Amino acid sequence: MTSDPATLSRWVQVRQRTALATGLVAADRHCSRRQTVTVLAAVCTMLSACAQHAPPSRAVVGPSNTGGASAAATVTSTPAPPSPGARPLAQSSRTAPTATPTPPSRATSSRYSAFTATVIPVTAADLPHSWHPGCPVGPAQLRALRLGYWGFDGRPHTGTLVVAASVGAAVERIFADLYAARFPIRRMLPVDAYGGSDNASTAADNTAGFNCRAAVTPGPPSWSQHAYGLAIDVNPVENPYLEGDRVLPENGRPYVDRALGRPGMATPSGVLVAAFVRHGWSWGGLWSTPDYQHFSTSGR
Repeated sequence: MTSDPATLSRWVQVRQRTALATGLVAADRHCSRRQTVTVLAAVCTMLSACAQHAPPSRAVVGPSNTGGASAAATVTSTPAPPSPGARPLAQSSRTAPTATPTPPSRATSSRYSAFTATVIPVTAADLPHSWHPGCPVGPAQLRALRLGYWGFDGRPHTGTLVVAASVGAAVERIFADLYAARFPIRRMLPVDAYGGSDNASTAADNTAGFNCRAAVTPGPPSWSQHAYGLAIDVNPVENPYLEGDRVLPENGRPYVDRALGRPGMATPSGVLVAAFVRHGWSWGGLWSTPDYQHFSTSGR
């Protein structure tokens, strides 16, 4: 018998049909009902045995490219190549996919922190040089504000301003605006860090608020608005006080020419003045004796 799979398959099919026809004819012509059942059972057994010896079917895909002869070929499943630029899909898995953690936002992973403001009550012990009995307000009426600010080094810092409790919220908003605009501030310390000396504090270009002292403006002696915690001097070197030929602090003289518009300066249309005015404060730079560093709630 041939070993060609296609020929063998046709031979098995012929044998199956022949056996079935022979069995049915015999059962119909020569057998009783019981004998017919027996014959049919034998035919079924024969068909089953023939099927077990039949080779597996193979799909014919057409003539071979070799010699032009017809041949049988097994159809295999080959994945189509990906289209240009397409990313291959990951193989499926029987296990449930694992959730991927959300990457930190740009805000939380930033090297710079957001603006911060902390309000702290003060006592006489916190103001050893800037307050004394007889001042127009007591320590209970003051607050120390820990505020974020941008330095001239282009980095964020935290400083402390002592102001009246009544203006604390407004001061927070003012310095939040300055922080958002990255307006540079040299330093921010209570004047007590300079022994309560206004001259030493301004010469160090220190931004400060409360200091129980007299006003430096011409006229009869009076309390400065700083003595009430209602005034703030910002970047005194870049924004000196001018009275005739007098410049305070003296090292602010290079900044007398306001047309230069250098960093840290207060100008009528600049960020610093706009932030204070927006929250109801006045600027001393518009006075007849300009005090460019000075901002107050009263305009004095």
